[in-house]
Amino acid sequence: MNITIGKPCAVCEKGGRINNEDSIYPLPETVNSGQKLFLVCDGVGGADKGEIASSLACESFQSYFSTFQDGEPSEEFINKAIQYTESRFDDYFSFHPEAKGMATTITMFYTGTKGAILAHVGDSRIYQFRNGEIIYQTEDHSLVNSLLKLGKITLEEVKTHPQRNVILRAIQGSDHPTEADVVVLEDVQPGDYFFMCTDGVLERFTNESLSSVFLNHKTSEDIKDAIMETCYGRTRDNFSFYILPVNNVQESQGVKQNILSFLYSFI
Repeated sequence: MNITIGKPCAVCEKGGRINNEDSIYPLPETVNSGQKLFLVCDGVGGADKGEIASSLACESFQSYFSTFQDGEPSEEFINKAIQYTESRFDDYFSFHPEAKGMATTITMFYTGTKGAILAHVGDSRIYQFRNGEIIYQTEDHSLVNSLLKLGKITLEEVKTHPQRNVILRAIQGSDHPTEADVVVLEDVQPGDYFFMCTDGVLERFTNESLSSVFLNHKTSEDIKDAIMETCYGRTRDNFSFYILPVNNVQESQGVKQNILSFLYSFI
């Protein structure tokens, strides 16, 4: 499968915070049509430590890919990239012990040959939209999501729960090792959109209102502008996102040949 991504659109804003603890990769001004790997991270720790955590995670994760990747990234490879990133945190702590406690979420999108490869740690999300409908979204590693799954709180209570920002997984060094949830989405069609975002975006949007934006705006730029209009000057948190439009999807020649061989067997 060859997935062609159109022009990506990205935003990384400090919102209502004093500093921006979100980081994205690649930076919007450096992205190109051949880009396969995209990252969105939301740092936590305060006093600039969250900014360091998210930036270090983006830099370390993509560095591991560019150095060691050989073929399709597997779940094992992606989690080795997580472990490498944790070791880079350890290196930073050895020179800056006051930074212990910093952490970050991470979301990853990669255009693979078998489909779109998604991975995440924490409560930053990845959505797949088709004709404005959410056909896939990642599941938050958060306290409120766990309580919701257990039936302890309602979906309505999630929005105002006093511990809604507590996450159960984060990258924070090898003293607190973690793993990413990894999924390969094989159902990818031209016209789909993938949307990666930190939870600052979700301060202002429900799934329903996000769906409305992707249904009623036909280009990545228009979608970006609509989200910016809703978030800018209104969020308490930083807010960052990547919009990835799927322009084309082609099956590999091997898959095509197998399908033709199967059809010919009935002739």
